[in-house]
Amino acid sequence: MHRAPLLRLLAEYAARHPEESDCTGRFTEFVSTHPDCFERSLAIGHVTGAAWILDRRGTRVLLTHHRKLDRWLQPGGHADGDPDVLATAAREALEETGLTGLVPDAESLFDLDIHPIPARGDVPEHLHYDARFLFRATGSEDFTVSEESHDLAWVPLERLEDYTTEESILRLARKAR
Repeated sequence: MHRAPLLRLLAEYAARHPEESDCTGRFTEFVSTHPDCFERSLAIGHVTGAAWILDRRGTRVLLTHHRKLDRWLQPGGHADGDPDVLATAAREALEETGLTGLVPDAESLFDLDIHPIPARGDVPEHLHYDARFLFRATGSEDFTVSEESHDLAWVPLERLEDYTTEESILRLARKAR
């Protein structure tokens, strides 16, 4: 089954983070009951992959000022049918930042989040089931702003609240510390 690797990652995450059982349970239920969970054509929601990118010293995170959502977020995006959510996160990180030399800290999930995406045009409001991975920049930290972003910024972790007050982003910073 193409969903088995993600379900295994979710079970491992649940064991490491019992305090997040509600989110992990909802995520697991969604993946278990929707064979097409990796397809953006699934109108109620779909699995996405995201990258929490730290600089070499681990003191700054790279955020994108998302063009469509007009918020500072971590890079990430749609799986588009690929059940390998780590590969999705890596692909999206490269596409959105231009950074080469990004290395996953581990092959395990760093964080999970389920969040609504507002309706836009003919796309109804839906949920993103976001599988998040920790990456480290090992090469040049010079980024390229893609068409998906207004801007990118290396943000010191202690100044993160200058960019966002979103709990899911602040939770990523707490986990990174």
